[in-house]
Amino acid sequence: MDLGNLESLKFFYPEIVLSGTILLLILFDLFIRNKRWLGLMAFLGCILSLVTTFQLYGMSPGWLFHHMIILDNFSLFFKVVSLLAALLVVWMSLGCREIREIHQGEYYTILLTSALGMFFMASSSNLLMAYLSLELVSITSYILTGFLPHNRRSTEAALKYLIYGGVASGTMIYGMSWIFGMTGSLDYARISEALFQGQTNHLALFMAFIFILAGFGYKIVFVPFHMWSPDVYQGAPTPITAFLSVGSNAAGTAILMRFFFPAVSRLGEGGDWLFISGVEWPHFLLMVSMVTMTLGNLCALNQQNLKRLLAYSGIAHAGYILMGLVVLNNDGLKAMLFYIVVYLIMNLGAFLVVVIVANETGKEEIGDYRGLAWRGAAIPAVCMAIFLFSLTGLPPLAGFVGKFFLFAAVIKQGFYLLAVVGIINSVISLYYYAGVVKTMFLDFPEPTDPQVTMTANTSALLGVLSTLTVLFGIYWGPLVHSLH
Repeated sequence: MDLGNLESLKFFYPEIVLSGTILLLILFDLFIRNKRWLGLMAFLGCILSLVTTFQLYGMSPGWLFHHMIILDNFSLFFKVVSLLAALLVVWMSLGCREIREIHQGEYYTILLTSALGMFFMASSSNLLMAYLSLELVSITSYILTGFLPHNRRSTEAALKYLIYGGVASGTMIYGMSWIFGMTGSLDYARISEALFQGQTNHLALFMAFIFILAGFGYKIVFVPFHMWSPDVYQGAPTPITAFLSVGSNAAGTAILMRFFFPAVSRLGEGGDWLFISGVEWPHFLLMVSMVTMTLGNLCALNQQNLKRLLAYSGIAHAGYILMGLVVLNNDGLKAMLFYIVVYLIMNLGAFLVVVIVANETGKEEIGDYRGLAWRGAAIPAVCMAIFLFSLTGLPPLAGFVGKFFLFAAVIKQGFYLLAVVGIINSVISLYYYAGVVKTMFLDFPEPTDPQVTMTANTSALLGVLSTLTVLFGIYWGPLVHSLH
């Protein structure tokens, strides 16, 4: 299936619904005084777009808009992930005090625009489309990061994000120009055909990959493109920090996987992907994976701010996710997809607890969580322990199952060193995650520490996320089967 512009519109309903919601938010923001209705409208728009996305599952794969966008279950999966991230962050924002103090119409409009950009990142089949979609997500992310107008930390974070993003974007498009010069095409399928003819310079090709990886890696936050992450996570509004940690990470992984499979590799016998001979790319990714997870976990050990700790934790988890890419087979790719889903659930849950505590105390330091379980917040403290232990990879939680699939795929292909490094890093992460749990349950609160309460909105969302974290650790079959 290779459709033109008008014919493609009948398979473009998720994007049309989301775009329509964005336009309605802009319009209704002019008339509605109670801005909470705008959040509910954004929530409803995400649900409608999610329904239309599910309706496209099972369609014959093909290209839309003259090979600019591809329609397949892979792109639909990441559209669902992006929509779930946006939907849950909108739900979280409805109960966040920080968000109630800003221009909510603009906030929800830009948030959904960022989710729309993630749609295109997942379905791009052309380097130009990949670049434009990544820039759409990046620019909206810069704005959302600096959305607290009178907060110096938020403004500083947005500026740092902009500088790092601009450099990474320029480097990436330079690498894309090399690929175009060597292959004469921006289309992934034609790039693959040209590269496998073996007439390209391997050193030039490897350098082009490095440049392109700078742009993709800055979205996934793996080393050495991670430096913006801790400051941005700390300075951005907490719901946006949560959105960047899961939505942006997932979209970056999607665009990376779409580029490597099949633009610079092709499917061989037995489900293994064959990479271009002469370019030792899998070994490079192996080193990046090990360094990323190690640096992220070691830097997290000394953090006193919980959002910065979760930022370095996110860097480490980017290293875990890359393990699935190293093995170059479908088992590794499925393990990556499963882990992305469970990481979205447990990481959003952890940030939700940060929102609940910050609503009452205005603070994010780990020391301010002392005795949280005895300050009227026993349920958030227990849920936070569930999320953190799941991020560690302890059974019977979803994070354990996700890491099990990743380690199994790595060991099956004989990458024993990578598996050992991953297990050691999981043990290291237990130290700082358990430190937060110890502070919440075993440290005595000060008389001046305020009580922490929850609204019905945050209670419901916390219940959903914690239940899913436990459920997918016990009964993961349906989620695994949906990835086939």
